[in-house]
Amino acid sequence: MNPVNYLYLAALLFTIGATGVLIRRNAIVVFMCIELMLNACNLALVAFSRMHGNLDGQIIAFFTMVVAAAEVVVGLAIIVSLFRSRHSASVDDASLMKL
Repeated sequence: MNPVNYLYLAALLFTIGATGVLIRRNAIVVFMCIELMLNACNLALVAFSRMHGNLDGQIIAFFTMVVAAAEVVVGLAIIVSLFRSRHSASVDDASLMKL
């Protein structure tokens, strides 16, 4: 399979994720769309790495996955805190968490 096909798939996944972030109001769905966008970037990095014949893109994709795992922990903690205080996971209610 041609690596360009992986780049097309990465662009499609990134577009789906960006559309979900812009359209949806549920914090969990927005969070999942952000993760989809990160995975699309990782796929593009690995595809470019394979096209050029080196491992740099794969190493960067690995570190991106580590950062994404930390982001999941912090993001879900914020979403759970928002849900406990407002009984809603809407993004519109997130501005009400200011001190």
